[in-house]
Amino acid sequence: MRTARPLTGTALAVAAVALAAAPAYGAGAGAGSIELYPATVAPGAEVTVNTAACGAADAVSGDAGAVGAGAFTLLPSAHEGDAVGLFRVPPSAQPGTYEIVARCSSGKRMTGDLVVTLTSTEESGQQVHPRGSVKTGVGGALGPDPVQTAAGVAALAVAAAGGTWLLHRRARGDGI
Repeated sequence: MRTARPLTGTALAVAAVALAAAPAYGAGAGAGSIELYPATVAPGAEVTVNTAACGAADAVSGDAGAVGAGAFTLLPSAHEGDAVGLFRVPPSAQPGTYEIVARCSSGKRMTGDLVVTLTSTEESGQQVHPRGSVKTGVGGALGPDPVQTAAGVAALAVAAAGGTWLLHRRARGDGI
């Protein structure tokens, strides 16, 4: 019972601070966000930017300069007054998190985070297919080195002949 009261008091204090801070987060003039699809991409991928924060009469411009893609335009869509735009992440983009910015002609500024990774994700709809041969040592089914393949086949033939000879001697009763 003694530990329950201080823990309850601490929990209530944390909740009060969180509730008091919540309105201050979104209260800044022009604060807002944009949606990025996909939010995690590999270099060279195309990203769709979507926002409903601007009015129907506002022109919306985007800036993906942080990732090296430059400026792009968001156009009104038929979906509930959203503005939609596209940009392509440059193939030379380095892994990291980049801030993508959109601005309404009324002055409102929205941001969203784009994560660039070295590999594509299932979210982006791209699949990575393996290329080349598997480096497993001597042999292989028609691998890139016919000399190693021939050496593997010869080693197997010698082992098979030796095993057959030993089994044959044992069956005759010669001993091993």
